[in-house]
Amino acid sequence: MFLSVKDCEGKGECVKNCPTEAIRHIEGKSFSCICCGACYETCPNHAIFKNKYGGYVVDKAKCNGCGVCEFTCPIESIHIEDGVVKGICSRCGVCEEVCPDHARRDVYELVEDKQQKLLNSLKTVMSKSGRAKLENINIPSKSEKVAKRICVNTDLEECELCGRCSYYCPTGAIKVDIEQESICTNCRVCEDICPSGAIKSGVVNSDKCSLCLNCYNNCPNNAIVLDDFTIVVNKLNQKMNGTIISCINCGLCSETLDNGSIRKVKSSLRYDPYLDKDTNENKEKRLIAIDLCPIGTLKEKDNSKLSGLCVSCGLCIKKCNQKNARKIETIKWDGKVSDDCISCGICAEFCPKEAITIKRGTISVDLDNCIMCETCGIHCPKDAIPKTTLIKKEISSGFNYLDSNLCISCGLCERICPENAIECIMDDSSSKSTKNKKYVVDDDKCIYCGACRNICPSKAFIFERKFKDIIK
Repeated sequence: MFLSVKDCEGKGECVKNCPTEAIRHIEGKSFSCICCGACYETCPNHAIFKNKYGGYVVDKAKCNGCGVCEFTCPIESIHIEDGVVKGICSRCGVCEEVCPDHARRDVYELVEDKQQKLLNSLKTVMSKSGRAKLENINIPSKSEKVAKRICVNTDLEECELCGRCSYYCPTGAIKVDIEQESICTNCRVCEDICPSGAIKSGVVNSDKCSLCLNCYNNCPNNAIVLDDFTIVVNKLNQKMNGTIISCINCGLCSETLDNGSIRKVKSSLRYDPYLDKDTNENKEKRLIAIDLCPIGTLKEKDNSKLSGLCVSCGLCIKKCNQKNARKIETIKWDGKVSDDCISCGICAEFCPKEAITIKRGTISVDLDNCIMCETCGIHCPKDAIPKTTLIKKEISSGFNYLDSNLCISCGLCERICPENAIECIMDDSSSKSTKNKKYVVDDDKCIYCGACRNICPSKAFIFERKFKDIIK
């Protein structure tokens, strides 16, 4: 619940702005609904529900104004006017925002502050030896904590997109797509596999060539052709345009496919196909793992076994034409996002480890649970979360409707919307009271980011969206 601390001077801004009229003045101080849940428990029509913030909301479509909640409320906060139930706090936080004296506080945050002050005071009251022990404990601060992932990464500045790493990858964990078709990428695969040593730097020595067609049959980009019993390499000596995507070694597949066939051993993935039995249960889990793979390299082969996961063998590094294009790196994230973040909540919505939470527009990352799968960054519509892969999920279409039966007119959605797609309409233009406010969504402006839905304390948005895969 929200409460007023000693700084409250009774100016009444919280009372005037509370969308559910859950705050009142008693002897010059502001008091509000205590969110005890008695109304929720006793409502015979199940018209009151608890939201994710710990507050309570009335569904006007289900409420018949029977008054049981009003009779049950232990502090007599609930009252009914014209059949509409008022006085129940949704914990929207508007009162805290509008208080000129900063006297309205979230009780959860107040408790955290008290706990922190208690911990800080320990050094003062503890003995000298106790203080020494406390100071010697190596507890990283929030700013020092990071999530880590070890993987074979691509330096896009150094990479020539020749596709050599993809050809030699034993597990199919690297995908290189070149825009130029049937053009030599200088991958040198033909040079490696020619039994006669007839090819050097894309040039064929006809005197040595035995026309075994090994190069012709294995060229990754179909750049080798036959011309009157002669091997010809289509070589333009130009820089390749395209993309490279590889498994980032996050280990999400090992947690999804819980039959023990995929494990992480010393930060490296290991797959045992003999443990991945071809049962209906395992088939279903394989499909789920493939669908959840943030990079899209995980695939099911014809024999119902998996491929596309990096086993950190290092062969791509050894075979790479460019010395520093493929290398083992430790990727770190401290949980910070850029100023482009719009608090839409997509990151929390899609995080497979539930390591990201949204609380009234703020983002918090549990770095202990984060496995650096980059699902959040891949789905972030504003690229506010760092990522190492080129894979991107972009919102392609959606549907967004604000249900007036659930809306409490708090206005949080209007304030957080990055596209100004939510508009407040006054039923009576001369009145500024909350009860005459109505909010609507402008479909032409809405980008379906979900910021409004995630901040809404009353679950008033009927919302759907679709994504499309792009390379970015």
